[in-house]
Amino acid sequence: MTYVLGTSVQAVREAPLLLVDLETEEGVTGHAYQFCYLPAAAPAIVTLLEEVLRTVKGDQMDPVALWAKLAQRFILIGVQGIVRMAMAMFDVACWDAVAKAAGQPLATYLGASPRPIPAYNSCGLGLMPPAAVADEAEKLLAGGFRALKLRLGYPSLEADIAAVRAVRSRLPAGISVMVDFNQALTVPEAIRRGRALDGEGVYWVEEPIRHDDYAGCAEIARALSTPVQIGENFSLPYDMERALAARACDYVMPDLERIGGVTGWRRAGELAGATGIRMSSHLYPEVSAHLLAATPTAHWLEYVDWADVLLEEPLRIVDGNANVPIRPGNGLAWNDDAVRRFRMN
Repeated sequence: MTYVLGTSVQAVREAPLLLVDLETEEGVTGHAYQFCYLPAAAPAIVTLLEEVLRTVKGDQMDPVALWAKLAQRFILIGVQGIVRMAMAMFDVACWDAVAKAAGQPLATYLGASPRPIPAYNSCGLGLMPPAAVADEAEKLLAGGFRALKLRLGYPSLEADIAAVRAVRSRLPAGISVMVDFNQALTVPEAIRRGRALDGEGVYWVEEPIRHDDYAGCAEIARALSTPVQIGENFSLPYDMERALAARACDYVMPDLERIGGVTGWRRAGELAGATGIRMSSHLYPEVSAHLLAATPTAHWLEYVDWADVLLEEPLRIVDGNANVPIRPGNGLAWNDDAVRRFRMN
């Protein structure tokens, strides 16, 4: 990774990516990739993908029907964890293949038009001394970004405030700063720190407490004037339904894999549209840009550059916006030389 991601839980220095190629009998290949978090997860996902293939081989390429068939196949073990990872990446590759077969960008195939999507730079800005985090913030404005994400959850409120102010002191006026606690706090501490941040011009406070404590999140959202953002840990749209019913947040940001691939994202987009809640993305910026273009309440794209080195044409950021590519499919195409060079042993 270009920048270390120093969260309140641990420092992440490498991004293990599992690349998925889905070959159809008509000769169209769909692409997807899975951020595995741990290299050891990749072989387990591969094993589940082999079971996916055994279940659907020879079936018509209908992503929604295939998701339903696989959900039934895995109903007893549950569509969670490694099973969900495999199904979601298969689903992403399916949608890529059908969009390519139609000769359309994925956004167009989903009924939208490719368009610039506002993006914030989420590379780095982990827990570091104030001067160091401010130095890195300046570097992350390259490409014309107008928004950045800062990780918080330092040992004290004072250290959190010092980091925010150090970053703010280096940034031009008009730059938005989102902050992410990565589930580091208790409800009372989240309210205490959140109220202190209310006066610091923060754009949103993300995942201040355990991700599935929707009652606690709702209490925090009521107490703060700064919007509360959650959603990267929604497991399938059912979690999002529960969070919205609990009024647990002001914004949502599903993760392409955890929400259930493109099929799950579309359902999440419908939920967001029905409630009028703004919806951003988590990771997977190349595909998420297409999906946000087709999301009625689209908000922000979370940009990371982790897959850039492996791609023939990385996602382009121009004037702070992600340019959704107009080539057929989701835009993913592997740089074979780089794949060989960085291959896991």
